[in-house]
Amino acid sequence: MKATPDEKGRSIRLQRIGEQVRHAIAEVLGRGELRDELLQRTIVSVSEVRVTADLRHATVFIKALGGGDDQAVVKALAGHARYLRGEVARQLATKYTPDLRFRADESFDAGARIDAILRRPTIARDLEPNAKPRRLSDIRDEEAAARGDDD
Repeated sequence: MKATPDEKGRSIRLQRIGEQVRHAIAEVLGRGELRDELLQRTIVSVSEVRVTADLRHATVFIKALGGGDDQAVVKALAGHARYLRGEVARQLATKYTPDLRFRADESFDAGARIDAILRRPTIARDLEPNAKPRRLSDIRDEEAAARGDDD
């Protein structure tokens, strides 16, 4: 039986299992089952779980909300990986339960950078429905003038 890939080339089955793992981990974190002071006072978002094709490993992408330290949360979760794997095993109906690896999710930061770029006055003006196309050199000249450069 062939795996059915999505538009990014990933197997639908692996995505489904990744979502089940994500829900299981988020549920454990939401109930506050982990006895860790940092994890109990930090709201953790589990944004994505990527499972390898052999189901042996899963990379869990997390984000500490409210200005928390992502790397400290990753380290704390890695310390509880065995317990979390056991909780995931209880909810998954697969032959193998993947080993969990935790990574900070950088997509939030990338989204914020893109949003900041789109909010620049020179860019926002180009996004208006009746905007006249401009040359790149004109945009650079306008940005330099706004900064006060005398080139």
